[in-house]
Parts: sequence; structure tokens; C-alpha cells
Amino acid sequence: MKRENNLISLIADPDNLRLAFWKARKAKDVKMEVAEFRKSLDKNLLTLRNELLLGNVQVGQYHYFTIYDPKEREICAASFRERVLHHALMNVCHANFEKYQIFVSYASRKGKGTYAAINRAKNYQRKYNWFLKLDVCKYFDSIDHCILKQLLAKRFKDVVLLNVFYNIIDSYETSTDKSLPIGNLTSQYFANHYLAVADHYLKEKLQIPAYVRYMDDMVIWSNDKNMLLKIGNEFQLFIETELNLRLKPFCLNSTDKGLPFLGYILFPKTILLNNNSRKRFKNKLKQYNYKLNNDEWNQAEYQAHVLPLIAFTKHANTYNLRKKFNEMTKTG
Repeated sequence: MKRENNLISLIADPDNLRLAFWKARKAKDVKMEVAEFRKSLDKNLLTLRNELLLGNVQVGQYHYFTIYDPKEREICAASFRERVLHHALMNVCHANFEKYQIFVSYASRKGKGTYAAINRAKNYQRKYNWFLKLDVCKYFDSIDHCILKQLLAKRFKDVVLLNVFYNIIDSYETSTDKSLPIGNLTSQYFANHYLAVADHYLKEKLQIPAYVRYMDDMVIWSNDKNMLLKIGNEFQLFIETELNLRLKPFCLNSTDKGLPFLGYILFPKTILLNNNSRKRFKNKLKQYNYKLNNDEWNQAEYQAHVLPLIAFTKHANTYNLRKKFNEMTKTG
């Protein structure tokens, strides 16, 4: 495998840094730190360029907050300056990370995403009799810094770039030499790359024909129940020894019982929203209608929030739910 070299000069290129700034500021112009950075844009980008070329970029200025949708999670948001850095890195390094991904890995990739993963899983639900669903326990918190650095060194030869990656990795931990911050662009790439090793093991070593992964949500299908259990045990041993990860208890079931996946329940002939997704839809809709009716939002702001919510429900059998939505909107 040929490793990429001499990428840091492309990352530190003024045009790439300016592009990174515009990506990072998208929908964030009202924030004070964005306005402050923009006031001295050329100076700030030049400073970042010089730090990149030296491999000594200042990182670790995080802001922490908790979200409760769809479940309680601590988000670690990098400073705006670091978000510019993250975009600059991935503008150039994206292609190299992408080369190592297999086709059926769907998270944080252009042209993939939740709905593409659902469509692929839906086809397998129709084709096979059994599924095995695998989840990693506390995935982002469990990622081993040393292993991640070794994996990155196999893909990239540029020592300066690797030092920048390593500084970002070392800037955060929830236990000694472990974890990535949820919310960073680099974390999405690193976490996806970390489990890509497991993808290759499943597809090439175990030769699994029917498999889908969305970050740490993994599903394997077969008509042989015993074979799935055997694969699960082998896979569990692999990620424990090679990636220092631990799986949650297996979810092995027949496809006609329904596969819980990415907020839906997939049956061979239909798709439903799971209970949490239905509750989330109703609660969000009430919040959005309240904001509209009390003049906290205008129609444009309301639609910007509601349309993705409706889009999520349209991938399931939710005619009655959406009918109620229309009635709530009319009476709101």
C-alpha cells in the first residue's frame, strides 16, 4: 500500500485555507468568534499556514455541552479556528481516507448517508432470513489513541501531517490514551477509518456477502443462523485483539421480526419508525409549531427545521403520522 506524502504543503496552501474558512463559517456568521476571525482573516490564515508548515498547530480549545436528542451525549465543540484547520486537513486528505473505505460503509461519506444505508439494508432484509446486528460499546470513548496513530501512519507518510493528526488526537481523552470528541470533523474521519479495518476483515477474511455499516452500527445477513453466530464470535475476538474495542451483546434474529437500524425498524416488506423516532418527531413538531406561532421563527426558519424532520418519516410507512402532522399544522 503506497502511503501519501507531501500533503502538508497542499493543506497549508492559501487557497485551501480560504476554502476551509468558508466551509467552517457556513450558517455560523452570527457567532461572535466567526466575526472576530473574519475581521483579521488574512492574518489569521497566514498564522495557521505557518503553524501547519511547522507541524505545530495549537489545538484543544474545546467548548463542552450536552444534547439529549436522540439520546444524552456530551458534545465537544472545537473553536472556530480549529474547525477551519479541520476543514483544511480534510479538503486534502478526504480522498486518501475514502480509498480505504468499502462500498457498504455509509457514515460521513459523500453520496452515502442514512437513507442510502437504509435502502441497502432494506434489500438485504428481503433477500435473507436472518440478521446479526453488532454495536460497539461507547465507541467514540473507546477508540485507542495508539492504535489510531498506527493506522494513520499506514495511510500517510508525511511526518509533519502525522504530527498535526497526533496533536489533535492527544488534545482530548476521557480515559488514558482513549476517545475522540464527538462533534469534530476530524473525529468523524478518524472514527470511520478506525472501523474500516474491521470492514476489510469481514469482507476479505470472513468473506461476508451481505453487510452494512453506519459508523459503529453494523449488520450482517445470512440464511444460516449458526453461521451468523460463528461470524459474530470471530468478529468479536478480532476487534478486541486488533482494535481494543468491545461489542454489546449480539442482536441475532429472523428478518421477519424486524431489524432496528438508524431510527427505523426494517421488515422484509415494510419500514416503520421505532418508538424513539416517533416520540422525537412529535416532540420536535410541537416545539417547532410553538416557535412559529409565538413569532420566535419566521416561515423560512420553520421550514428549514421541519422539512428534514418530514423527510426522515417519508422513508417509513408513516402516512397516518404525517396526516396528523398536517392537522397539527392547520390548527397550530
